[in-house]
Amino acid sequence: MTTFEGLANRVERTFRGLPRFEWVAVLAMRLFIGYFFAETGWGKIHNLEGMTKRFMEWGIPFPAFNAALSGYAEFLGGVFVMAGFMVRFVSLPLAFNMLVAIVSVKLKSVTDLSSFVELDEPLYGLVFVWMFFTGAGPISVDALIQRWWSGRSLTARRE
Repeated sequence: MTTFEGLANRVERTFRGLPRFEWVAVLAMRLFIGYFFAETGWGKIHNLEGMTKRFMEWGIPFPAFNAALSGYAEFLGGVFVMAGFMVRFVSLPLAFNMLVAIVSVKLKSVTDLSSFVELDEPLYGLVFVWMFFTGAGPISVDALIQRWWSGRSLTARRE
């Protein structure tokens, strides 16, 4: 076996083992994006008057209500995402928040595909779509509830 073949075999074994550590990437993404949205939501709910004015400028209907809704969705959603609690559920309003931001505000400055993909909001929205499909991962409140519920169901069937 040549040195190259040995190296290729080691790389292949390493890559095959990576899925066991997928939880690290899911947890890191959840903590990062959750903290970011909790922080931005906190800022919005502590400046609802200013956010309402911005929502009015952007032409968003019911600006006071929607500014509060957006702020609380981001704050509570961010906290829930960090904890890994109801991640699939809270990812939907957070993704919707990003869609509204894109359509109501950001698209006005988009001139081509390149300027669109340089926006932050589509990336955040895609992260929430990804979280909707993948869930919170094994290190989460959701996983604890799932394990508890599965154990409870098995115990109930035995009785």
